[in-house]
Amino acid sequence: MHLQPRMTAVLAGMMCATCLLTTAPAEAQRKKKESTPVPAATPAKDTTARPPMMGPGAPKPGPKKFSEVITPKAKADSGMFNVYKLDDKFFVEIPDRLLGRDILVVNRISKSAADTRVGMMGFGGDQINENVIRFEKGPNNRIFLKNISFSERSKDSTQPMFNSVMNSNIQPIAASFDIKAFSKDNNGSVLDFTDYINSDNDILYFDGGLKSALKLGMPQSDKSYIQDVRSYPENLEIKTVKTYTKSGGPSGPGMPPAPGGNATLELNSSLVMLPAVPMQPRYFDPRVGYFATSVTDFDADPQGVKRLSMITRWRLEPKEEDMEKFRKGELVEPKKQIVFYIDPATPAKWRKYLIQGVNDWQGAFEQAGFKNAIVAKMAPTPQEDSTWSLEDARYSAIVYKPSEVPNASGPHVHDPRSGEILESHINWYHNVMRLLRNWYFIQAAPNDDRARKMQFDDELMGELIRFVSSHEVGHTLGLRHNFGSSSAYPVEKLRDKEWVKKNGHAASIMDYARFNYIAQPGDGITGADLYPRINFYDKWAIEWGYKLIPGTDADSEKKTLNQWTINRLQDKKFWFGTESNPDDPRSQNEDLGDDAMKASAYGIKNLQRIVPNLMAWTRQEGEGYSNLDELYKEVYGQYFRYMGHVAKNIGGIYETPKTVEQSGAIYEFVPKAKQKEAVQFLQANLFTTPTWLVNKDIYSRIKASPVTTIQSMQESALSRLLSTNTLLKMLNAEAVENNTYTVTEYMNDLKKGIFSEIYTRKPIDIYRRNLQKAYITSLTNLLKAPEVPAGLPAAFASMFPNPTKTDVTSVARATLVPLRTEIRNAAAGAADNLSRYHLQDLAERISVALDPK
Repeated sequence: MHLQPRMTAVLAGMMCATCLLTTAPAEAQRKKKESTPVPAATPAKDTTARPPMMGPGAPKPGPKKFSEVITPKAKADSGMFNVYKLDDKFFVEIPDRLLGRDILVVNRISKSAADTRVGMMGFGGDQINENVIRFEKGPNNRIFLKNISFSERSKDSTQPMFNSVMNSNIQPIAASFDIKAFSKDNNGSVLDFTDYINSDNDILYFDGGLKSALKLGMPQSDKSYIQDVRSYPENLEIKTVKTYTKSGGPSGPGMPPAPGGNATLELNSSLVMLPAVPMQPRYFDPRVGYFATSVTDFDADPQGVKRLSMITRWRLEPKEEDMEKFRKGELVEPKKQIVFYIDPATPAKWRKYLIQGVNDWQGAFEQAGFKNAIVAKMAPTPQEDSTWSLEDARYSAIVYKPSEVPNASGPHVHDPRSGEILESHINWYHNVMRLLRNWYFIQAAPNDDRARKMQFDDELMGELIRFVSSHEVGHTLGLRHNFGSSSAYPVEKLRDKEWVKKNGHAASIMDYARFNYIAQPGDGITGADLYPRINFYDKWAIEWGYKLIPGTDADSEKKTLNQWTINRLQDKKFWFGTESNPDDPRSQNEDLGDDAMKASAYGIKNLQRIVPNLMAWTRQEGEGYSNLDELYKEVYGQYFRYMGHVAKNIGGIYETPKTVEQSGAIYEFVPKAKQKEAVQFLQANLFTTPTWLVNKDIYSRIKASPVTTIQSMQESALSRLLSTNTLLKMLNAEAVENNTYTVTEYMNDLKKGIFSEIYTRKPIDIYRRNLQKAYITSLTNLLKAPEVPAGLPAAFASMFPNPTKTDVTSVARATLVPLRTEIRNAAAGAADNLSRYHLQDLAERISVALDPK
């Protein structure tokens, strides 16, 4: 509802796949390549005080008089830069006072091209690029446009380090313009912007990677034109129609080939003046989940180099006249309210729910000292405000997209110098409602009879839209996913009606804790008590990120913030569990409660209630069985999520970031008893065939194979349980812990359950035969080095650990050798022919793996 630019914030929000279709990331994130770094923003007077830049070429004739270039025929538009349209040319007048100022460029698609969209990319309203630029005066009456990076800085110009950093970080010149005339009062320069707007460049238009992903080629100048250039007090808006050649070929997994020919799009570029004085940053803390922007600071550490990370947040400040009230703890309104506009294209019946989802955050901001800090409203009509535009980078909006993508995402645009969020365009894809229907049906139908049909009532769907709206808005406020919030709640409490009404079923709406699937029929939990809500952690995170600490700067406030955090973390409700930890079973998406085994057992009970009713609940008159097919697959998907929640405990490592003032370990291995319980759960619920999933009435109406589906899930689970990474973590635990779940014990437990028939001499059915084959395959794969794709960068080598360089291969071999003997003995006395054939085959597979020729 990802996840989650400098294209980082945009993609971070997109990391959200409501962010989730599958647990992929964030999905969809693009990172813009940083150009050369720069120090903090420099006022115009500092820039112009530098020696003039020297460049190649002979001096050119000087600029003409203003009246000779901008004739009375020109149509003028005043604003940040005055704009003059003369025939088919566009002239821009840049005041000297704005030379050297940082300008944010945000590029979006206004109207998308037919048959050009790929996955979640290419829709109207999509951001396609982002840059920071400066205009600087050069030699021979030229103005240079520079592309600015903020990856390195030195702020103190009185120190020698400042000059050293500056000398190593000259900013690239992206374009050069001849000064056509000076302003009437001689305090500005007039440039002909026409050719630059008409050209194909990576400042105003597509990021190169996205352009390639959309299969756009060379621009067609004869089929492209400038539609309009408008100037406002703080920004310049350029709208063009661009036609590109378009290559054919696949447009994405499962999608038809993209046709060749041309693609015509309407594009909008916003040039927004960044504040002359950047907002005071707040430094990132891994114990509170915010998106961040980073810079290498050569001043921060006198004996080294320090990477400073600043959280992204809106600039919320009390009005000067209210500062004393704020200091006393009274709620005050901010100088500038956060406003989200609802796209006029949004269907009328959903608008109020999107607005409620935004306004629900007002209570969180009250905890930070602000009232009415955030609000949503309908976009003004052309009659109410003819200048308002959805593409105008001054306005934040929830943009409705007529897309089959079942998703939503909440990216934001921020000032890279300080982390100040400047605006956001939440992407609201039409088909997110299908995703909501499926989630709620699968997780809540046993407790809410409103969910037992294929088309929800508008009120129910509106309430679900409201929850997703709040989640996405959370991303636009700077908040990351908190996958650990649900681990604060005891599983059994999630069946207590009064407790749930008071506490909700997860401590954060930024978790992927969709609906309360633990509640059982008879518990009396239904309606709003099944939905997520803005909760304890969310309010605390907003307080931590937005509450001002008067009289401090970014460095001196760290002590206060640290103490706030230490105090809060005495209560588990305020713990942040990152979305990017592959080892901590407390930080998982789609899970609930503090015990995955107990929670999954309750979840399975509810799925077992759904399966017998699927044919009735998915029935629609005059329709076939596509709904049955879709929802049956959703049952399997939800079931397998539960298995994944349990499996992550095996070889798991808890990670609890701390500062030195906090006691206790940061990294701890999951206790032995919990790991053994997880293995037992998987033996009972996955490796013992889940026959309750095999419904003959359903399978006779859809094209699917229960054998293949169950085999696929078991293979996927084994690939994790018997992976090099899992076994290495357990071996490492043995090296430092006295009472840990040893690899030998683990392998024995796994083998005894999966091969129980060779000890009991019972027939082995097709499900178990497939399981045992998958087990042998996973083990034999550990006897050899992995096949690493050719040309893989060294940074990705850890994705393919080599078991032969570790004890993992030794453990695999030590497991296979005696198992082969046991299998051979069992084959001799097998209960039926297929069992014997299967066991003989397994013994041969092991022999080939152990003794390859």
